[in-house]
Amino acid sequence: MPPQPASTSPSVEPGGPDLTPGPSIAGGPTPSAVPSAGSASASPTASPGSTVVVRAYFLVDGQQDVAGLVPTLRNVPDTQAVARAAMGALLGGPVQRPGAVTLSTSIPAGTSLLDLTIRNGIATVDLSRDFESDSGSASSRSRLAQVVYTLTQFTGVRSVLFQVEGRTVTTFGSEGVVLDGPQARADFVDQLPSIFVDRPAFGAAIGNPSRVTGTADVFEATFLVSVIDGAGHVLADQQVMATCGSGCRGTFDATVSYRVSKAQWGTLRAYNRSAQDGSPESIRDYPVWLTPAG
Repeated sequence: MPPQPASTSPSVEPGGPDLTPGPSIAGGPTPSAVPSAGSASASPTASPGSTVVVRAYFLVDGQQDVAGLVPTLRNVPDTQAVARAAMGALLGGPVQRPGAVTLSTSIPAGTSLLDLTIRNGIATVDLSRDFESDSGSASSRSRLAQVVYTLTQFTGVRSVLFQVEGRTVTTFGSEGVVLDGPQARADFVDQLPSIFVDRPAFGAAIGNPSRVTGTADVFEATFLVSVIDGAGHVLADQQVMATCGSGCRGTFDATVSYRVSKAQWGTLRAYNRSAQDGSPESIRDYPVWLTPAG
């Protein structure tokens, strides 16, 4: 595969299996195709009875090269206002999956969306004053990043202008994080793990073969992706190369095939091998719904 140019744009594309959430942990139905959220609108027009999938970005704790943003999927009532629906999912907080890594959010409880408009690629988001509460430097940057990544999943949004109670924010939080205009994904790469898988999302049905995309800053731009079944058996273990590494963040786009006899929950693992003994390190695990090859 030819090298992919470095980019900070969303790696999600409308209509792919990444945009299909997995079944419920309790054993719900097999995932089926659903309408996708490829473009954004702030107008609250709904179509009763159908749903659309949106992304909300939450946080995974851990070591410095593992902690950071993670994309999750939410099924919401169908609407043209998918950006507003995505913000609603984000402000509602993470949904925990039994047996999976714990997700968290830096956005304070009680934060509400007051307004959202999208013009010329800029989403202006107006949030209640709760959004600024308890905001040290680290917490401020992570909550800002959550909003930026959630809104820039849409092809019509390149950056986000923040407002609080109708006031445009130029310095945010108690530590005075400077916001010099609309904020883009590139402004928050410090909030990403060393290997950031943006597709598939946490808890998604990944298809077979599975497309795995994202960004990474790793030694010699090389790392590994594994697919593991529900019993812990490794079904695939593939080397992946980013467009840049060893101090710079590059994009990656890989196709991973695997063999599984029946649909089931499994794990997509992105990791490095230790230069000392070859043991896995910098491990990021995503629960994913596996399916036999079609």
